[in-house]
Amino acid sequence: MVVPFKTLHKTACLGVAILLGALPVSGAERLKISGDVLRDKIRGGWAGQVIGCTYGGPTEFQYQGRFIPDEKPLAWTETAIPEAFKKSPGLYDDVYMELTFLDVLAKRGLDASSVELGRAFAEAPFPLWHANQAARWNILNGVLPPHSGHWLNNPHADDIDFQIEADFAGLISPGMVGAASRLCDRVGHIMNSGDGFYGGVYIAAMYALAFTTDDVTAVVRDGLRAIPAQSDFARCLGDVIRWHAESPDDWHETWSKVMKAWGEDVGCPEGVFSSFNIDAKINAAWVAMGLLYGNGDFERTLSVSTRCGDDSDCNPASAGGILGTVLGRGRLPAKWVKGVEAVEEEKFPYTSLSLVAACDLTFTLALESIRRQGGRTEGGEVEIPLSAIRAVRFERNFEGLRPTEKRRLDLKLESASRLEFSGAGFCITGQVSGQRARLAAVQVSLSIDGAQPETISLPLDPLRRRDPLFWRYGLRPGPHRLEFKLVGGAAGAEVILRDLVVYGTK
Repeated sequence: MVVPFKTLHKTACLGVAILLGALPVSGAERLKISGDVLRDKIRGGWAGQVIGCTYGGPTEFQYQGRFIPDEKPLAWTETAIPEAFKKSPGLYDDVYMELTFLDVLAKRGLDASSVELGRAFAEAPFPLWHANQAARWNILNGVLPPHSGHWLNNPHADDIDFQIEADFAGLISPGMVGAASRLCDRVGHIMNSGDGFYGGVYIAAMYALAFTTDDVTAVVRDGLRAIPAQSDFARCLGDVIRWHAESPDDWHETWSKVMKAWGEDVGCPEGVFSSFNIDAKINAAWVAMGLLYGNGDFERTLSVSTRCGDDSDCNPASAGGILGTVLGRGRLPAKWVKGVEAVEEEKFPYTSLSLVAACDLTFTLALESIRRQGGRTEGGEVEIPLSAIRAVRFERNFEGLRPTEKRRLDLKLESASRLEFSGAGFCITGQVSGQRARLAAVQVSLSIDGAQPETISLPLDPLRRRDPLFWRYGLRPGPHRLEFKLVGGAAGAEVILRDLVVYGTK
């Protein structure tokens, strides 16, 4: 089902940033720094992200719904990064996604459209998951941004995807939160909406602010001004900031409060009624906690954000990148930088860019962005215009819905299959198996309550797969009947329905 444009207009942002709720920026209206300092901070941001991603990689999703005890050592060696580059290139999925967008901006300009940006990653050869993969299927099947990230078209819309890929938006918008938010609007709605979109806006805002101050607490606090106060995302992160102030020496206490108040996932079908949690706001909480409890110490920041668990490579990557921007590459401890130096000339997987090239390109785009906002970049000095931080437009996913049932199916679709449930929406996970020819797909007809069936294409190529398989929200509350039929496609392929998640009304 593709949501009509008019429906999107009523329920979510259309990809054109509407900014409101101005709040003043503290300090001077223009920030003056040298070009060398600007470049060093950009290099620190990229280095911090790579270090954090590598540091947390071994524990990614190993601790779900629980934290990593302080007594358990988190190993680090100077060879960790070069070894990961060789053995685990997929670890850097957040980085190669960002570099894809960065490359589009370099070739198409800072005004590159969301469709151009979306097509670039949808057609790229790297593997994707969750909201990114759902958006890829959407785009390849004609559902273009911002529709591709809208929760009615993308059940993973509240997931972490844009949050882990938004670093570049802040790095090319130093001190300019508004410019970062406008870029986020074009990129973030490719794969996310609602809280999932806000996760990226918040990360980008903190990166932008990291150029302006050494006060990490101020970065965490003021970055939240870019998020609508009535959103669950803002409420969750506001709680983190408040609970840190109440327990500044005990991150475990804050972690427990966050889990109790915000630990339930609503959208991601794998996360519903499960300890698995890739929701943006909960993982953003772990980023913020790393920064707050790290208090400017690089190792402590990485440790806390990793020990909070869940997506424990991406969270220290964000925290490390933001603090790396605050400190600059020159102030990062040598213990962490040596591994970066060993790989900075190597191209990241699936890209034509190395870390050195990414830093150079980011610096060039940052200068252009500064000039566009009315700043100056002459004579080795950079003058950045600072403006009021304004919240982006309010949007909420899964409005009025809550998961009420998760039913294990393990059902192989035959020529015809039928399911019944009672609720106001559903989501079905599963998989398609068979010969993985690039363009091979199974065609499945789905009818709801005897209505005109919709034919859905399920590719066998894992890079082009549909994830999840089927969903529909906004049904009338009550009993419903789903009828599936295999109507064509790859011979010998199998479609397995794994889990059914049922939604009721609040």
